[in-house]
Amino acid sequence: MGDIRDGDGGRGGVAGSGCDLVLRGGTVYDGRGGAPFTADVGIVGDRVVAIGPGLTGREVLDVEGLAVAPGFINMLSWANESLIADPRGQSDVRQGVTCEVLGEGESMGPLTEAMAADLVAEQDGIHYPVTWRSLAGYLDHLAARGVAVNVASFVGATTVRIHELGSEDRAPTPSELERMCALVEEAMRQGAVGVCASLIYAPASYAATDELIALARVAARHGGLYAAHLRSETGRLLEAVDEHLRIARESGARAEIYHLKAAGRANWATLEEVIGRIEQARDDGLEVTADMYPYTAASTGLDAAMPPWVQEGGPEAWRARLADPAVAERVEREMRDPHAGWENLLIAAGADHVRFTQFRSDALAHLTGRTLADVARDRRISPERAAIELVREDGSRVGAAYELMSEQNVMRELGLPWMSFCSDSPAFAPEGVFLRWKPHPRGYGAFARVLGHYVRERSALTLPEAIRRLAALPAQNLRLRDRGILRAGAYADIAVFDPDTITDHATFDDPHRYATGMRHVLVNGVPVLRDGEHTGALPGRVLHGPGAAHHSTP
Repeated sequence: MGDIRDGDGGRGGVAGSGCDLVLRGGTVYDGRGGAPFTADVGIVGDRVVAIGPGLTGREVLDVEGLAVAPGFINMLSWANESLIADPRGQSDVRQGVTCEVLGEGESMGPLTEAMAADLVAEQDGIHYPVTWRSLAGYLDHLAARGVAVNVASFVGATTVRIHELGSEDRAPTPSELERMCALVEEAMRQGAVGVCASLIYAPASYAATDELIALARVAARHGGLYAAHLRSETGRLLEAVDEHLRIARESGARAEIYHLKAAGRANWATLEEVIGRIEQARDDGLEVTADMYPYTAASTGLDAAMPPWVQEGGPEAWRARLADPAVAERVEREMRDPHAGWENLLIAAGADHVRFTQFRSDALAHLTGRTLADVARDRRISPERAAIELVREDGSRVGAAYELMSEQNVMRELGLPWMSFCSDSPAFAPEGVFLRWKPHPRGYGAFARVLGHYVRERSALTLPEAIRRLAALPAQNLRLRDRGILRAGAYADIAVFDPDTITDHATFDDPHRYATGMRHVLVNGVPVLRDGEHTGALPGRVLHGPGAAHHSTP
């Protein structure tokens, strides 16, 4: 290896040959948000060793005219099961994603024996044995099987609650809360990037603010992040933001708002006040950030349209209660009440704007892609009653997309310097088990949509700034060392794409369509996408949070 010079902000040069791979003549966006520059990028093993002119190596890829950027970090991913079914992570890799961040509220550990059995029982299409019990055990299991992308995970606040309380609607006793905190402590030492809550869903919604402060305080001691799907994104959004900021202040944790939005037409104007409160908190010294997906529709289940009390005890208890005519009548009545005091996305969206994306039952699969209003009319019942029947018949929460946000608000959020990006989705491929569903198009297009539609076509943000917020900002928030940036010494997670052609193609009617324009993707120095095609390589690793210690996991 020749002499490596790391001047000019981490650029540099290599005398002689010795690089394993050189990306020749691309337009480098280093992730800092500044102006791009033309340079070669030299890689040895899993690291970038130099960025500058005239680099030589055993293999050279001509990337002239293409953008060369740090690989993108999917700040909220549900690829925890899809990567078991298909470790290539195709829909995300083909958009430049090199790291999936898991654990929104529920994580794949820690698990009791009963939780492990429930995880098997609730599997939908993707079937696998649950051989681990700790969060680190799951992550190590995934990496040992081989995976194309890096993976990191929060420990779920919901998961540690179920571990100690089951799905009961009550506060933990002091000893139970102590054990919950100990589980967060253990997960942080095993490498969790923080603790995450998802507060509109039962049993997460049963947690009081003080409980969340206690868990976030443990994560903060290890340098971890507190992230949350807020307790409300509709009529009580401002109160939910205030709770989030209180948790950050009182726990000492840095805080992230997952998929920030003002949901429902009646609440769209609230977004400006939300932004004002967050920016005031940031001015006051709180480290508060957020992420988003660039669409006006959300995607979740019909549980987000039903009261939390009926879901106490878990999915089987929920469905059993709905079989009682008196309970079903009460639930139907409360689902129509805009003042019921819980988050109801059906009221926010309207039945004509709730589209089904996923059923477990083959007998109901023909309803995929139709709206709740359509099905209710066919059955000659109310939309609320139709939702109740479908949950019972399908034996699942029933996946659905809710049209909730305004394009004006999406554009406003895209311009915020503290906003990163996510898919809030599994990583799919247009084949096999994934064809059972008609998922939200964000699973195939979220990141390409930022770069194509919103950067190139609508000028909502500049390309250097978009890359900063796709890579460096989430890496900084998660405290992932030497990731999310292009400089000598950083890991060689790299996305190479054509900024003039990168485009998302997935729609709700035709969701299984890959984005185009991404040419090459490297993970830990290994090409996983070459000339727009997946190589089949599986070089991904577990990325640990700042509190990680050496450990062995069962």
